[in-house]
Amino acid sequence: MRIAPRAALFGALALLAACAGRAPQTAAVVQDRDRYTDCAAVMAEIRANNDQIAQLGREDGGKVAQNVAAGVAGVFIPVLWFAMDFQDASGKEGRALSQRNGYLAQLAANRCGHTTADAAPTGASMQVATARR
Repeated sequence: MRIAPRAALFGALALLAACAGRAPQTAAVVQDRDRYTDCAAVMAEIRANNDQIAQLGREDGGKVAQNVAAGVAGVFIPVLWFAMDFQDASGKEGRALSQRNGYLAQLAANRCGHTTADAAPTGASMQVATARR
């Protein structure tokens, strides 16, 4: 008789574990509005994406620290293991933005008539994206 309540509790905790973290919201590499954007708009989006990639890198670092803390504390209070985030939302979003920046760099080369240092993803952006793979 005591097995049924424990099984129900375990099932409820397993469902709660699926809620830990946030779902990734990735950007499509090619978007409908791309055909209407001019050089300035493409360059502005690349800079905005680079800023977002840097912010996602900071979020990823915080998430790692949170997972380590939950893992260590889970040794003493196992329920805390359900608070760990395994969805890697910031990593997936960062990779998608880096891919989008690559496509935007090609657009910038075509629309601006020349390539600039801002057109390509920055080294820091690529390092953040590569580190997440």
